[in-house]
Amino acid sequence: MASVDVITSAGKSAGKADLDDQIFGIEPNIPLMHQVVTAQLAARRAGTHSTKTRAERRGGGAKPWRQKGTGRARQGSIRSPQWRGGGVAHGPKPRDYSQKTPKKMIKQALRCALSDRAADGKVMVVDDFAFDAPKTKDAIAALKAIGAEGRVLLVLTAENANAALSFRNLPEVHVLPTGELNAYDVLVSDLVVFTKDALPTADAPAKAEKPAKATKAEKPAKAVAEEAAPTEASSDEADFGPDSHAPIDGDAMPEGFPVKGNADSMKFHQPGGRWYDSTVAEVWFTTAEAATAAGFTEAGTKASSEEE
Repeated sequence: MASVDVITSAGKSAGKADLDDQIFGIEPNIPLMHQVVTAQLAARRAGTHSTKTRAERRGGGAKPWRQKGTGRARQGSIRSPQWRGGGVAHGPKPRDYSQKTPKKMIKQALRCALSDRAADGKVMVVDDFAFDAPKTKDAIAALKAIGAEGRVLLVLTAENANAALSFRNLPEVHVLPTGELNAYDVLVSDLVVFTKDALPTADAPAKAEKPAKATKAEKPAKAVAEEAAPTEASSDEADFGPDSHAPIDGDAMPEGFPVKGNADSMKFHQPGGRWYDSTVAEVWFTTAEAATAAGFTEAGTKASSEEE
């Protein structure tokens, strides 16, 4: 596993941090990154462009001159595309440019982009930006101290609110929270700077910050008692109840969990089914009834076909 030096906002050494090989050490897939970035840029387009056709132009209801006998070309309307002030032929109309991109492709493109920057030595880890108050002057001094030059992508956690307010005024710095890290912003930046807490790992990838949970004093007594009570669910239990099991390495079937489930399509496959062998399980169930209780529908059934 590769490592990178951790420095303070004053430019001093603060130890080392490991870069997860699953995120920073894979072979970049250039066509994949191109497809994801193209889709991301396409989604930014407003698509509000519009031109008027000959039917939408005012006037032109009368034929300019008779069909024959004038020696001129026949015309039916002064709002035809060849006339000055006429409509536009095949002009742009409002449309949606967004493309559907699978979530797995988006995540893999981000890993490829981070791996590319790490291979070039363009990933930097700072211990913390402990600013007492938002101050752009302190942000400029911190960038100079750590040696950050060019277009800098700064990835921060929600706790670094003062740092985010300090850096966002700088035109060469783009500030992102951990949950909004994406392939395009990584690739257009000359340097990616993480705080130590914002550094993504395969076990705990960067996610959008969630609101703080209520304390015990704010929770009802019944809820506190339920949380304190021991549960029999194992660490392998998935998010779909006690009769579900999380995937294991190699797509092997956990003992006693023969039913495959797909969390994206919310469908399950039973052994012997048409697509059972070609399906990669994202969650395993003990029985079809357990999968149905979790909100899944059996692939290939009439209800499943109607949903599609």
